[in-house]
Amino acid sequence: MPSEILRAITKDGSARIHVINSTEAVNRAIEIHQTSATAGAAMGRLLTVTSVMGCMLGEENDTITVTVKGDGELGMMTAVSDWCGNPRIYVENPAADLPLNRQGKLDVGGIVGGGVLQVIRDAGGEEPYIGITPLVSGEIGDDIASYYVESEQIPTMCAVGVLIDRDLSCSGAGCVLIQMLPFYDEATAEKLDENASKLSRISSMFASGMSCEEVLAAAMGDVEYDIFDKISVEYKCTCSRERTLRAVRSLGKDEITRLLLEEKERTGCAQIEVGCRFCGKKYAFTEGEI
Repeated sequence: MPSEILRAITKDGSARIHVINSTEAVNRAIEIHQTSATAGAAMGRLLTVTSVMGCMLGEENDTITVTVKGDGELGMMTAVSDWCGNPRIYVENPAADLPLNRQGKLDVGGIVGGGVLQVIRDAGGEEPYIGITPLVSGEIGDDIASYYVESEQIPTMCAVGVLIDRDLSCSGAGCVLIQMLPFYDEATAEKLDENASKLSRISSMFASGMSCEEVLAAAMGDVEYDIFDKISVEYKCTCSRERTLRAVRSLGKDEITRLLLEEKERTGCAQIEVGCRFCGKKYAFTEGEI
């Protein structure tokens, strides 16, 4: 099933809700980065929530970058999404892994560790918005909710999960992100908070074949809501040969000359090869091209 995001709002205007089934996008990321089980779960969670955050942007050229800088074995993760929710991600140490935690689950919090969450929202030509908050658990969902509360003063609930199979693929991944709107009704907020416990195994819900509509219904309980759209999303890298060549040229003549000489001594061919961190594609440029 293609990855998709369902967007809804409560009938009383108290909250907006985003539900994503990100299984396909997470599997594409796992295929690219060849992650361990725990690294795949952590990466998948960040990719999933960044996709949702991206679809909340306002303009076509807007992008959002979410970086988790933890002191765990996984190292740094950086996810980027466009305004349609199409994400991509880079993981510093994709092969890092840890034993199961005390609850018998993948130790995402342990492999991420302590550190900070950074969000950069780039709205075209305007000065980008940058928000930084401490990681509260490393479990990603708690950290995203804390970011919205601390940095943007938006009460937020974020349930995100990734179920990794024995073959290290993802059998189910998704997220429910609920944000309270200005002048929300306290009774509605309490009901939504009570319903949150139903989403403790959200990855299993998607793995079992539940649709975004069914997961939304579970999250809402008896809170009435309206669905206003559903969008398809996919893992999408924006690299190209032209953009990569511009990046190489920006190194300057002296650095380029040094790299070309080193490569010629090593392989006998004067060229510079650059790999994309998000999709793994490699671009080779000859001295003449540069």
